Amino acid sequence: MITPRIDIDLTAIEHNARTLVAKLSKRGLSVTGVTKATLGSPDVAKAMLRGGVVGIADSRIENLEALRDAGIRAPMTLLRSPAPDWADRAVACASTTLVSDLDVVDALSAAAGRRAVNHRLVLMVELGDLREGVMVADVLDAARRISRTRHVTLAGIGTNLACRSGVIPGDDQMRELSALATALGAKFGVATPVVSGGNSANLTWAMGTTPVGRVNDLRLGEAILLGMDPLTRKPIPGLRQDTFCVVASVIESLAKPSYPWGLRAQSAFGTVAAPRERGSIVQTLVALGRQDVDPEGVTPPAGFHVLGSSSDHLVLETPTRMPAGTEVRFSPSYSALLRAMTSPFVAERLVTASAGSSIAA
Repeated sequence: MITPRIDIDLTAIEHNARTLVAKLSKRGLSVTGVTKATLGSPDVAKAMLRGGVVGIADSRIENLEALRDAGIRAPMTLLRSPAPDWADRAVACASTTLVSDLDVVDALSAAAGRRAVNHRLVLMVELGDLREGVMVADVLDAARRISRTRHVTLAGIGTNLACRSGVIPGDDQMRELSALATALGAKFGVATPVVSGGNSANLTWAMGTTPVGRVNDLRLGEAILLGMDPLTRKPIPGLRQDTFCVVASVIESLAKPSYPWGLRAQSAFGTVAAPRERGSIVQTLVALGRQDVDPEGVTPPAGFHVLGSSSDHLVLETPTRMPAGTEVRFSPSYSALLRAMTSPFVAERLVTASAGSSIAA
């Protein structure tokens, strides 16, 4: 079987989506499924939709185009504001775009006008993580400008936290976002605006007991795809973590010294800490490198340890020597999943039952 590859359990993804949709609906929150970590996989998007998400979101226009070409007709949201020269493609594939720059608004307006459509905009607000969004003091002015612009509609507001600076979404930020939504409704007649509270990092807040206010939507990717809380990297109760499995083949397995010899300088990817002298160990190479995954983001089977990596090799310490061609299975983190799904060297295989983190011949 082809390696390296990533095995994808669509049943597990659907389960995670359905579980989160059910829990959050009790709190008055809908779920928009985010496919960007899977290169806009139509199969993953369909699994999310079967699980009850209200729409699909992605940061890449190319991914949304691929989803449309695959026949998916659910509402599509472009998460990353497009550069003005991408506005035509954005309007063609997405029904809604998250925006924070008025020049981009003008470009989307012109593109929507050429297509004789009305494009929905969600105005992003900066609430402390310092990635994107207009400052709170400028929200009403920006909303006023959007409301006066032809061919676009102010569909609501949103924010993004935890992605750049690790700022934890909580009651203070969500109350502020709710207050802004109320102000928008009063001033610009947005009766039931989208109030998109954030991403998977919002789940601890969303599943708490404090009122959610006007927040009515979350954009969930990592929680659905991996069943993990991005704030703690711990499993979310009730969700499955066996959704994806990275599989690579052994290409060398030999007893070698644990400590290098000779004069040392930087490695191919910078300096490395000197390993501890432990005598002879079994060092196993698998055909999986930095072009394929984030080596810090793969968890090997029990008893195996990642020693290092290069562009094309992952170096493991294993309990025993392993025959060449043996498949080793790894659980990926979000960063490893993102790189594996976007690497042209990693094949994809849809499975009906996860193999788990084990070795299979």
